[in-house]
Amino acid sequence: MATASADNPLKEHATAVTAILSVVGYTVVVGTFLGWVPGTVFPELSLEQVNRLSDAIAAVNTLNVFVIAMGWRWIRRNEVRKHKLAMITSFTLILVFLVMYLTKIGGGGTKEFVGPAFAKYPYLAMLAIHIILSIVSVPVVLHALVLGLTHSERELRTETPHRKVGRIAAGAWLLSLALGVVTYLLLNHVYGWEYVVSRAAALVVPVVV
Repeated sequence: MATASADNPLKEHATAVTAILSVVGYTVVVGTFLGWVPGTVFPELSLEQVNRLSDAIAAVNTLNVFVIAMGWRWIRRNEVRKHKLAMITSFTLILVFLVMYLTKIGGGGTKEFVGPAFAKYPYLAMLAIHIILSIVSVPVVLHALVLGLTHSERELRTETPHRKVGRIAAGAWLLSLALGVVTYLLLNHVYGWEYVVSRAAALVVPVVV
């Protein structure tokens, strides 16, 4: 007689699914940064459009901080349905962020901090923590999501590490997003920046800044 897990391969192989999705995500992001993804995949962006995307990314991440915080609060109050909706919404916002971010990098470029040393080093420290957390959080976030979508509430509580994984995922991603918003404000609205065209964009058309 077939088991429930056998009827749902995603449920049976949640760890493998997490690993595959993580590798795909890493490959797309790294490939965009290194110019492996053809520049023609992305629209050619002006500096003004890059700035608007930066603003939009910060807005999405700020909203996601609120969504994750509410999801955390709801699960602590045992409001499982609200928690699940919040986490699905959060992951959707992550995907929206990723599309905008890759478009900005692949079709435009990045902005490097230009400011006094007393501000630059804290900025770089926060940026480093933000980047490291966003990288290492990917498989943890994905694993929590896959478990949450493939198991019942009872199974999540008694048969999976969802609670522990979810706590780590939410905490790490929340801190990463918050630091990302702070560094955005320092770079774009407190100090200054220097524009650097990405490799992918430079392969399509030279940009004079």
